[in-house]
Amino acid sequence: MPHAEPVDAGTPHAEPVDAGTPHAEPVDAGTPHAGAAVARPYPRVSEAPPGNPGAAPAPAATGIAALSLRHQIAAAFALAVVAVVACVHLGMVFLHVAPSNTVTKQHGRAIDEWIYPEFEQNWKLFAPNPLQQNIDVQVRARIRTTDGGATETGWYDLSALDGAAIDGNPLPSHTQQNELRRAWDFYVGTHDNNNRPVGLRGDLSERYLRRVVLLRLDREGAGGRGSVVERVQVRSLTTNVRPPKWSDEQVSDQPVLRELPWWTVPEEDLADTRTTEASAR
Repeated sequence: MPHAEPVDAGTPHAEPVDAGTPHAEPVDAGTPHAGAAVARPYPRVSEAPPGNPGAAPAPAATGIAALSLRHQIAAAFALAVVAVVACVHLGMVFLHVAPSNTVTKQHGRAIDEWIYPEFEQNWKLFAPNPLQQNIDVQVRARIRTTDGGATETGWYDLSALDGAAIDGNPLPSHTQQNELRRAWDFYVGTHDNNNRPVGLRGDLSERYLRRVVLLRLDREGAGGRGSVVERVQVRSLTTNVRPPKWSDEQVSDQPVLRELPWWTVPEEDLADTRTTEASAR
C-alpha cells in the first residue's frame, strides 16, 4: 500500500504542469494582449442630431426640394406651363384628326391655325395609291442691289439642292427631306389650277411657301451680299414616275410646268428671314 505524503497547509500547493500543453497566461481585459489582433471601432458615418442622440440623421433633400423657395415656385410654374401647353397640343391634334363634330365646326379656324403647317397630320404612307410623281420646285427672284440697281436671278432648283444634300447622308434632317415638299403640297392643296385660294388656309399656305423660298435664297446668297429680295416667283416641274416593266400602265413622260405669279415680298418676311438665318448661324 503506497505511503501518503503529508501536505503542508502553509505552503501553496504547486500544480503539476503538462509539458505538452502551453501554459495560458492570464489576460487583463483592459489591456490588449501582446501579439493579438486589436479590434478597432468602425468610423462614425454621421453625427446624431444634437439634443436627440438616438435619432437617425435626416436624409439630404434632392430635386426641387433642394432649391430655395423662390426657385421652387419658378420651377413649379414652368412645369405647369409645359403641362398646359402639352394638354392643349394633344387636344388640338385630336380635334384635327377626329371626325367633324360640334367643337370643330365652331372652332375649326383656331384648330387649323394651331396645326398648320408645322403639325399637319399626313396619312399618305398608308394610302392605297401612293405618290407616283417627281415634283421639282424652283424659284427665282428680282433683287435690289447695293448700288440701287435691279437684277433678276436665274432659276434655283431647290429640289435638286435638297437631293444633293440628302445623297450619301445616312441621317438626313427632316428639313432637308420634307420642308420644301410639304410647303409645295400645302400650297397646291389650298389653291385651284388658276392659283386662286380655296378655303381659309390659302393665304397661310402662300405666306409659308414664300418664307421657305426666301430662306433658301438667302442661304444660297442670291444677288450677293447686301442685296434685298423684292419679288419672288415659284414654279414646279412634275414628271410621272415610269411604271415597272411588268406593268401595262401607260403614263406620259413629259414634265408638266406650273408657274406661279410674281409675289411681292413684304418687309416683315424679310425681317423674319434675317432673324431665322442669324439664329441658325
